[in-house]
Amino acid sequence: MDKEKTLITLNNLNKNTLMETLEIEFVDVGLDFVTAKMPVNSKVYQPYGILHGGATAALAETVGSCASALFVDTKTKIVKGIELSINHVKSVKEGYVFGIAKPIHKGRTTHLWEIKIVDEKDNLISICKLTNIVLDKK
Repeated sequence: MDKEKTLITLNNLNKNTLMETLEIEFVDVGLDFVTAKMPVNSKVYQPYGILHGGATAALAETVGSCASALFVDTKTKIVKGIELSINHVKSVKEGYVFGIAKPIHKGRTTHLWEIKIVDEKDNLISICKLTNIVLDKK
């Protein structure tokens, strides 16, 4: 895997999407993980001036779905998230959060990912589980 090319490809997919709106950027990729970052600012606040859980969930689903896409032939297959569960354990007001997706199960038709959302000091902000289905393109 060419890490630099993969990151460029993933980041190019963000154009004109929610990911671009939330300023999500893929920053690292390996054989068993994908990492993206998102700034914590007023764009992603809830009314109390802290990171909105929905924005956190968007980061988690983004990184987990893109991780699945790296393991399938995207010319013939499409990946869709079918279940996301997320527990928020700490709040954050500024800086960046990072979503790190690691596989729990990579089957032929379903993938299960654990996504940890951490801050810049590696404090756990949220823990997520994402199930993706792998379908044939029509």
